[in-house]
Amino acid sequence: MPNAPVVPTVRRRRLGTTLRRLRNEAGLTLDEAAAAMGWKGPKMSKIENASATIRPAEVTALLRVYGASDPAVFEALENLARDAGKKGWWQTYSGVVSSAYADYISLESDAERVCEWSPLLIPGLLQTAAYARETIASITHIRTPEEIAALVEVRLARQAVLTRPSGPLELWAIIHEAALRHRFAIRPATMREQLRRLLDVSELPNVTIQLMPLDSTAHPGILGGFSLVTFPGPVPDLVLFENLSGATYVEGDDVAPFMKAVERIRASALSVEDSLARIAELVEGGTQR
Repeated sequence: MPNAPVVPTVRRRRLGTTLRRLRNEAGLTLDEAAAAMGWKGPKMSKIENASATIRPAEVTALLRVYGASDPAVFEALENLARDAGKKGWWQTYSGVVSSAYADYISLESDAERVCEWSPLLIPGLLQTAAYARETIASITHIRTPEEIAALVEVRLARQAVLTRPSGPLELWAIIHEAALRHRFAIRPATMREQLRRLLDVSELPNVTIQLMPLDSTAHPGILGGFSLVTFPGPVPDLVLFENLSGATYVEGDDVAPFMKAVERIRASALSVEDSLARIAELVEGGTQR
């Protein structure tokens, strides 16, 4: 019976992309790298294109061929190889989670840091169940109540990265104050509960929250929200945009402008202390103004 084709999972794609970059930096062709490993050229090409597997021990040997010496590089890529075919908890929700969303959850679970500029919504990693339910229902109006409930479960399950024992995700969320003033007609208390959640989660040492005030000066974020996702070791950063048609990723050299934009957006926002004070004011009744 022929072997089943290798599925190019998002981890396998990230591993292949990183190995290709390291090979190019080492000045080696596909054939030269393959020969150093005792392989044929097509195998190297398939690994870099995520259509073939590579074992952690092979990653270690390949990195030595490329002249790598940083232990963090070895650890990060060996872990990617080890987990490349592993199914995540979100696979249980494959009936409601799109492939693009599943890819992002996988990336988020591997990430070291996320910096999110959110001008319209509270970031998903900080949402309460009630807020998530209201917003998901408003955005995905063709979903059944059962599907909405499942998507809420997914959103809440994602938040485990903030407290994972293996090293919590660092989250820096910059939220526009306008996002904190939404009204929910059916459940008026939804936003107040959500604001309390922001104050509670801000106590985590790995979570930083800033508010962009209504009277802020112009900054690069006026063009729309995005998430800058950073990975350990040599795995390249990426940027995520979301809209009604799905997710769009920016990678490679195109990430650099967003890194600069994040610094300018942070500088335009309230300080962390003033941001939390403003949220506390809104909890006490400011949302009714």
